[in-house]
Amino acid sequence: MQGSANLNIMMKAARKAGRSLVKDFREVENLQVSRKGTSDFVTRADIEADRILREELMGARPTYGWVGEESGEAEGEDPTRRWIVDALDGTTNFLHGMPHWAVSIALEHKGQIVSGVVYDAAKDEMFYAERGAGAWLNDSRRLRVSGRRAMNEALVATGIPFAGKHTLPATLKDLARVMPEVAGLRPSGSASLDLAYVAAGRFEGYWERELKIWDIAAGSLIAKEAGALVEGVREGQDFLESGSILCANGEIFTPLSRLLRAA
Repeated sequence: MQGSANLNIMMKAARKAGRSLVKDFREVENLQVSRKGTSDFVTRADIEADRILREELMGARPTYGWVGEESGEAEGEDPTRRWIVDALDGTTNFLHGMPHWAVSIALEHKGQIVSGVVYDAAKDEMFYAERGAGAWLNDSRRLRVSGRRAMNEALVATGIPFAGKHTLPATLKDLARVMPEVAGLRPSGSASLDLAYVAAGRFEGYWERELKIWDIAAGSLIAKEAGALVEGVREGQDFLESGSILCANGEIFTPLSRLLRAA
């Protein structure tokens, strides 16, 4: 797809940050077997990737606003546009030497996500979309959600809350309802990639609670542009504001939502 100037800026920035993270990821694998203290190293890798993204994105569009996991929020001269960035989505996977993590960049305009990039640097898979222009993988593959219609054929993903999260009881209830009905469930550890995988037809559905806007802004647009339905877990809930998201192809969305919204 021939993308806009902004999308090209986003993809270039994602690749540059991704190269930095891949280099550090190789060192994390070495640290795993040599000594403790990998957490501090990953934090430095994350901050460096965030610095690269901020330098690239704000250097190209200095008037835009910014919100990022590592660098906080700043209003721009242009109040209608802001970058929404997660330099390393899947930090725990990264820390444990698992090659499943991503750079996530979204552009918001007047409250709408208009461009999104999710870059899986370890596998060199660039998922991207612009509002109204479809979703794509790498240079030329158009993404479409899967055509599976039966719940017992559906592979779905979710995030299992870690220590300190308040949504573990609700998630355990979700699992008890959903797992008997589907072909399989995968907690992958990266919300942005889960959404991108729904877009690519690798998962039929995905849900998770207690996320941040930078976890899901880019991936939600990519999923929508590939034909997925995306809502809050609760009906009428704004998923970007609440951090509670439900995403699935058109055939699976209704039965999955019924299970998750059961009283």
